[in-house]
Amino acid sequence: MGDRLDFIRQELQASKAEKRYINIRTMDSAPGGWMVVDGKKVLNFCTNNYLGLANHPVLKEAAIKATQEWGAGPAAVRTIAGTQRLHVECEKRLAAFKHVEAALLVQSGFCANQAAIPPLVGQDKATGAQDVIFSDRLNHASIIDGARLSGARIVVYEHCDPADLEAKIQENLPRFRRGLMVTDGVFSMDGDVAPLDKLYEVAAKYDVLTMVDDAHGEGVLGQGRGIVAHFGLEGRFDVEIGTLSKAFGVMGGVIAGNSMIVDYIRQKARPNLFSSALTPADTAACMAATAYVEAHPELVDKLWENAEYFKAGIKRLGIDTGRTQTPIVPVMLGDVKLAKDFSARLFEYGVFAMALGFPTVPQGQARIRVMNTAAHTRQDLDQGLDIFERVARELEVI
Repeated sequence: MGDRLDFIRQELQASKAEKRYINIRTMDSAPGGWMVVDGKKVLNFCTNNYLGLANHPVLKEAAIKATQEWGAGPAAVRTIAGTQRLHVECEKRLAAFKHVEAALLVQSGFCANQAAIPPLVGQDKATGAQDVIFSDRLNHASIIDGARLSGARIVVYEHCDPADLEAKIQENLPRFRRGLMVTDGVFSMDGDVAPLDKLYEVAAKYDVLTMVDDAHGEGVLGQGRGIVAHFGLEGRFDVEIGTLSKAFGVMGGVIAGNSMIVDYIRQKARPNLFSSALTPADTAACMAATAYVEAHPELVDKLWENAEYFKAGIKRLGIDTGRTQTPIVPVMLGDVKLAKDFSARLFEYGVFAMALGFPTVPQGQARIRVMNTAAHTRQDLDQGLDIFERVARELEVI
């Protein structure tokens, strides 16, 4: 009989043997079009810094000023002594940006999904009455975890399929107290966009609550306002989840929508009740980022120009880019060992683009995920495409 840690030892050994083990690289510089990674300067196609704001002087200045005035941290949860005027101002700013009545700022986008779902649906301990969540098959892990925490029944509908959503609602909703439809806006592994208008139409038909996680849509779609604006549904979706850690280049999550719903979640959400508030530096930088995105729509235009240029270049090489509709470009390779070898060879030649395999993506769908940004120049993209072609030929992908 082995010791109590045998299961950990065996799993680590197996993950290394099967090329599932994640070797974590260390960033030696701030995020940008180029970065120093593990001591080497490389062209960065890895971070979610869509608009190039993560190292922007305007955001850094706002963070420094807020730290000097408000301190390093709030030292309390929001509901006790942690709500600073900065938080209230930021929430008003975000609500105005998203054209909704109210917003709640939480610690991260991951926290936002865990904060929002359990108050809306669950199971009544006294009566046993249960709610149901209709969740896209490829929803993010934070949605899945939030749904599991709620105690509601989870019914999965086929990816981006309004007809299957309607069939699942018809089949299941009558047996439950109430329902919630939840979907990612932009799916981070494939770069495709949820058909939000059609999903909303189905949910509204059956009076089901609606929620979208717009983590990869904010700053990218809808002139930067996100997928709800992209489909002209502002103010109609019950809950919009966002993050300030991607296109906005900072940290934090946002729950936005109808003022009554947001107030209800504020009263019930465990990350709001039991975890310290966002730091003054993050909060001020989030406000600065929101204002900057509004004032500089050309950043969004450049992001899309870069994405379309790079995508066209990869396709010319004869490489499959899956179903992407956004600046997320998956270079589909299938085999996880091939994907890891491809990533390592890219890094050797000066391009930082990580391989993604199971369980992040399904078995047999390993890929290199390229994250395009407004921080890249045309010269950067050409250099990146040249290196992708070189590696693809060396590994006989093309």
